[in-house]
Amino acid sequence: MHRNMLARLKDWATSHDYKPLLLYGARQTGKTYLLTELARTVFPGNCVRFDLERDDRARRVFDADLDAETLVRRLEQVSGQRIKPGHTLLILDEIQASNRALVSLKYFHEDMPQLHVAAAGSLLGVAVNRQGFSMPVGKVETLTLHPMSFDEFLDAMGDGAMVPEIRACYEGSEPCYLHDAMMERFWQYLMVGGMPEAVSRFAQTGDYLEVRGIQSAITDLYVTDMAKYATPTESARIRDTWRSIPAQLAKENHKFQYKLVHSGGRASVYSTAISWLLAAGLVERCTCISSGQLPLAMHEDASAFKIYMSDTGLLAARSELDPAMVLDAIRRSHLDLGGLVENAVAQALTANEVPLRYWTSGNTAEVDFVMQSAGMTAGMPIEVKSSFNTRSRSLAVYRGKYAPETVIRISPKNFGMDNGIRSVPLYAAFCIGQ
Repeated sequence: MHRNMLARLKDWATSHDYKPLLLYGARQTGKTYLLTELARTVFPGNCVRFDLERDDRARRVFDADLDAETLVRRLEQVSGQRIKPGHTLLILDEIQASNRALVSLKYFHEDMPQLHVAAAGSLLGVAVNRQGFSMPVGKVETLTLHPMSFDEFLDAMGDGAMVPEIRACYEGSEPCYLHDAMMERFWQYLMVGGMPEAVSRFAQTGDYLEVRGIQSAITDLYVTDMAKYATPTESARIRDTWRSIPAQLAKENHKFQYKLVHSGGRASVYSTAISWLLAAGLVERCTCISSGQLPLAMHEDASAFKIYMSDTGLLAARSELDPAMVLDAIRRSHLDLGGLVENAVAQALTANEVPLRYWTSGNTAEVDFVMQSAGMTAGMPIEVKSSFNTRSRSLAVYRGKYAPETVIRISPKNFGMDNGIRSVPLYAAFCIGQ
């Protein structure tokens, strides 16, 4: 399956001034697949890969001297393959299983810069296991892999040719002639999500029941990690916080409330659990801003925030949403899918490295996502449109310079100009931030 990240990996591999690569990401997002594709397309027949979580012999190589030449010689002995700097891609998969392997990236950069070293590790494992060890800051290039975006989902479903058309319509504020078909795909995407295994199975079979089985297995894996990397008490709090997210997003006001995690819950008890989920890449945090004055970061209220899951499919599964109801237009109209749709937009913004922020005036109005573009300068005000209120459940995104079209409404029904405000379909959300 096509992944947008592959282009960035190829840029790294063909650069004349590269550092060892560290590919982060939550479990099951496709890190190993991507590095395998990189090896197949750029280093055909010249790749040596180790899984440090499973291969004890390879893991022990890093227990002694971290001299690059010594490491390469020993890794050759373990693999029985030649590792030639300038020709071979050395992949260290599941690098979170060895702190010293993580540290060794620094010495590969300093002592053997011509060797292409690509490491992959779960966000959580690296964050937890690196305690007591210094990260090779400035010595590695880091990238974070997220679940598949909507355009990647379209490509997997055989509709990749529609992606340039959607982007062109979005940029030109023109109607998309396949709007209804793309909306159907969008609702499918909300149910399937972006976990590669789930997308691949759905593309093959179209069976939502099989997809749910895969999603349940992924969720079980995450719960296992909670027990693996945290104390029993912390694990219980993390699980409770994780399980509360569907209920958090089902509220009229999606602000995170600790009382929905546990009766009488407080920040002092559950804030660590949220930090754990963020470190694992399982959730995304959207922070409230008190003002539309720039820079937005100076107006963040750290105590007020919303939490979204990193994947809409996992959220749909956790919410026990029936795909048959969601995909039926009449039955869908009776469902409250506001939180699920917001989650999809948050996922798209995160994939485009856009900080998640929202604004609220209390109980009268809320703008779900507020963005600051490169063209906006400090002190410039962002106007808040009072027409966006919680009752209308409309999603809004501030975009571009301060202008009549600053606000973008994301609506599944409208497309075109609406009172000076650009309205775009939900499936164009992946364009935002690009």
